[in-house]
Amino acid sequence: MTSTVEPVEPVEPVEPVEIPAVTEWTMEMLDAADLRPAPLPGGEMTFTLAGTPSADVNRALYGLVGAPVCWTDRFGWTYADWCAWVERPELSTWLAMAEGTLAGFFEIEAQPGGDTEIHLLGLGPAFVGRGYGGYLVEQCVRRAWRRGELWAPGDVPATRVWLRTSSLDHPNAMANYRRRGFKVAAETVAPKLVPDPRTAPWPLPRDPRAVSGRDEEELIT
Repeated sequence: MTSTVEPVEPVEPVEPVEIPAVTEWTMEMLDAADLRPAPLPGGEMTFTLAGTPSADVNRALYGLVGAPVCWTDRFGWTYADWCAWVERPELSTWLAMAEGTLAGFFEIEAQPGGDTEIHLLGLGPAFVGRGYGGYLVEQCVRRAWRRGELWAPGDVPATRVWLRTSSLDHPNAMANYRRRGFKVAAETVAPKLVPDPRTAPWPLPRDPRAVSGRDEEELIT
C-alpha cells in the first residue's frame, strides 16, 4: 500500500511577532527524593549520552523539538557558537529513542555550587501526546541528579535541579513538571519578540562545493 504526501509549500519569511505578555517560570527541585516517577510509556524508551559532542546534532534537534513551541532564542547562533556550547565538559546531551526512532532529547548543565540546569527538554512532533513526555522528564531529572557520576566527572554532587519554561511552551509542560515534583521558584511577565520558528537561519559551516583533494577523501572514507 502506498500513501501520497502532499508537498509542503515553502515558507515565506515574515517579520518577527511581538507577543505582549510572555510568562516565564523558573522551576526547581531541591532534593532527589522529591522526584515523582511517571507512568511507563506504551513503548520502550531508551536514553543515550552523546559521547561525541556534535553542534549539528544539537541544532537539528533544537529545530525538530523546538519549532512547534517557539524555541527561537538560538536562531542567531553561528556554527562556532553551537560548537562552543556543546563541546564543554559540564554540558551533557542525551538522546531519547522510541519505536526505533529518535524521539527527543535533553541538555543538562553542571553549574557551580551544585546547581544543575536542564536547558532543553522535549519530544519531536511524532511523539507528542502519546504518553512519552512524563517519562522523558523523569529520566532527565534522574540523570541531572547524577552529575559528576554520569558526566562532568569529579564535579561536586547536584544540590538543585532547575529549568525555565514559559507560556509559549506546550500547554501540558507546567503540569508535567509539577507532577514530577518541581516547584515554581520565580515568575516574570514581559513582552517578547519571536521570529517565525518555521525558518531557522542556519547555514552550513563551510561551502560543500569548495572541497580540496584531502577533504574529498575524508568525506568518502
